[in-house]
Amino acid sequence: MNIRSLTRGDGVVIGAAVLLLIASFLGIYSIDGAPDSAEIPSLWGSGSVVLGVVLAGVIGAALVVVARAMPQPMKVAGLDLGQFGIAFSVFAAWCALGNIFDPAGAFDNNGGASGINAGLGLILALIATLIMAAAAVATPLVPALKGSLIPASRPAAPQPYGGQPQGGYGYPGAPQQPFGGQPGQPGQPGQPGPSFGGQPQPGQPQPGQPQAPQQAQAQPSGDFSPFWFAVPVPRPLFAEDGSPTPIAELAPGTWYLAVEQRGANLVAQTQDGRRGVLQDTSGIQRG
Repeated sequence: MNIRSLTRGDGVVIGAAVLLLIASFLGIYSIDGAPDSAEIPSLWGSGSVVLGVVLAGVIGAALVVVARAMPQPMKVAGLDLGQFGIAFSVFAAWCALGNIFDPAGAFDNNGGASGINAGLGLILALIATLIMAAAAVATPLVPALKGSLIPASRPAAPQPYGGQPQGGYGYPGAPQQPFGGQPGQPGQPGQPGPSFGGQPQPGQPQPGQPQAPQQAQAQPSGDFSPFWFAVPVPRPLFAEDGSPTPIAELAPGTWYLAVEQRGANLVAQTQDGRRGVLQDTSGIQRG
């Protein structure tokens, strides 16, 4: 699971689920003329409210978030988990609306439930489930809700192809202390130092002789340089052989390395080393 693939809409769904859990511990009724010492049951005191509102809403939110965080969509009976989550959220909002209009249920049919109104718990539960259902339905449709919930940190600039490590001990081209050399004696990187006893080696320039100009190190040429990028919305990554079946899905909030450009497409590499072609490059964020 990749939590960086969660969107702002998923954050709204999570916040609504937290509000629903808080509302479930508040009073389900509001009785006119009841003293302050009266014990009003919470939403957990009604089985229909617990099953139809609280649990249905929490399960719906969990399915929506889990479906978004999974790298590959999971289907049950031909439907995605996210679609089941949306259905649970809408069902919870519908049940909460019914309990708002008739909080006493069948008791008011006999006239014994006069003065009973919806409590603070039911009202907050209705607000939470309405927000949850609206966010779950609108996230795939509203661009503002498709943005990444967790912003991606900028990665270090990738080393271009053919680049050598920076100079240091043990790396090619780094100055090495010659055997028998004096401490603090300056030396030229990439040139042999004086041998033991101070005699110059064959091929080493003699004092007073002009030194041959050093050959410039060949640098790779080309208009394209690898770069890091992130996608604004989940996008499929197709195989390089042109197969129509996606091999992976690029998730928002994660940085990927573009290693090659083919026209308007990019050849991207995932964290596990898989390479593929990203056909939709609109709106990508460069690192």
